[in-house]
Amino acid sequence: MTGGVMDPLPAAPAAAAEPEADEEADPPAADSPPAPQVSEPRAPDSSRMQMPPGNPLLLSLTLQELLARDAVQVELIPEKKGLFLKHVEYEVSSQRFGSCVYRRYNDFVVFHETLLQKFPYRMVPALPPKRMLGADREFIEARRRALKRFINLVARHPPFSEDVVLKLFLSFSGPDVQNKLKESAQCVGDEFMNCKLAARAKDFLPADIQTQFAISRELIRNIYNSFHKLRDRAERMVSRAIDNAADLLIFGKELSALGSDTTPLPSWATLNSSTWGSLKQALKGLSVEFALLADKAAQQGRQEENDVVEKLNLFLDLLQSYKGLCERHEKGVLHKHQRALHKYSLMKRQMTSAAAQNREPECVEQLESRIVEQENVIQTMELRNHFSLYCLHQETQLVHVYLPLTSHILGAFVSSQIQGHKEMSKVWNDLQPKLQCLFAGPHGAPSPPRSPQDGLSPH
Repeated sequence: MTGGVMDPLPAAPAAAAEPEADEEADPPAADSPPAPQVSEPRAPDSSRMQMPPGNPLLLSLTLQELLARDAVQVELIPEKKGLFLKHVEYEVSSQRFGSCVYRRYNDFVVFHETLLQKFPYRMVPALPPKRMLGADREFIEARRRALKRFINLVARHPPFSEDVVLKLFLSFSGPDVQNKLKESAQCVGDEFMNCKLAARAKDFLPADIQTQFAISRELIRNIYNSFHKLRDRAERMVSRAIDNAADLLIFGKELSALGSDTTPLPSWATLNSSTWGSLKQALKGLSVEFALLADKAAQQGRQEENDVVEKLNLFLDLLQSYKGLCERHEKGVLHKHQRALHKYSLMKRQMTSAAAQNREPECVEQLESRIVEQENVIQTMELRNHFSLYCLHQETQLVHVYLPLTSHILGAFVSSQIQGHKEMSKVWNDLQPKLQCLFAGPHGAPSPPRSPQDGLSPH
């Protein structure tokens, strides 16, 4: 990464104070980030006030550098019974901070809201849904996996990884982490308020930024659709491997049950009563190999679920957060900018009308004051719009940094298939000699099994 580009710098731009653009503005949507807070000027940190060399818009990160930032584990701990409901807790351990803390789902919710408040122009991954009643083991495990993906994407995101709120969430072991998170975001303002580059973001944007934004958005939408289909197929393959393991295990148990049958054999049922006895003895011993085959198939399914499906889900979570960011840009900053311009045009018309009607000077002065105030609002909205595009440009680059994850996923899939087939092939080959006694000739002498072509006429 170039210098300290992605670090929020603690110096508010000149136009950071934002008067209300429209007193009758629509209420924010349910999924909209909290409104940025205005903060008091703070003493700048000299160590973070250095301007980064080169173009700060450009990222110089590799996938390996991103993955090396941190590795966070999220594990379930035994349920604790409350007065009415059981509480699910998670053990969250960070390799970077060397920490191990306990968190509940609501702690993740407050952390997520704090990130949206401080970084409204960045990719904040979505949280898995909350399910109040009837949460079975499958749902709890799926949510644990989703929370693990969420926190790892956040811990490796350049701006998030350097913010105090992440360190609090991953390392604070006090009794009330939610209040600590809320306090850390109070009177601080969002990234626009704290980034020294915010007022100059337009200077770093390419002239065709809107065209690039539209093209990138369409490309990432297509990538998302393709990866969504890949994930669905990978899940089906994992499901088939698990089903195959269950079928092999039952198949072996049925063979064992057949070999263990103690029903006496009637004398008139066969001329050679010893044949069935030897067959039963052979069938009874096959359950061990089939159990081993079932274990190998299940192991391959679990490995592909962790190394293939979960990595696909991780990348899909990232792409989904990019789609959400694009929607926030259009419905948030652009919408507010348009409303501010509309209100400004109304004020200008009122001013013209007042001048034409020779109204009292006090009324005209009030209109002039409101117009000046609205001009400041529009200027701030324009600065926020450019900063939003600046962040979008960097987040687009970040998505492309993650794209080589595709080769990791394919490599893991191919390796799993090779290893799985190799191990299962060895078990099948070990099983074959034990079948010789099943192919007895007319006089009890074993004969090898015949291939399907053996019984066909050459004509």
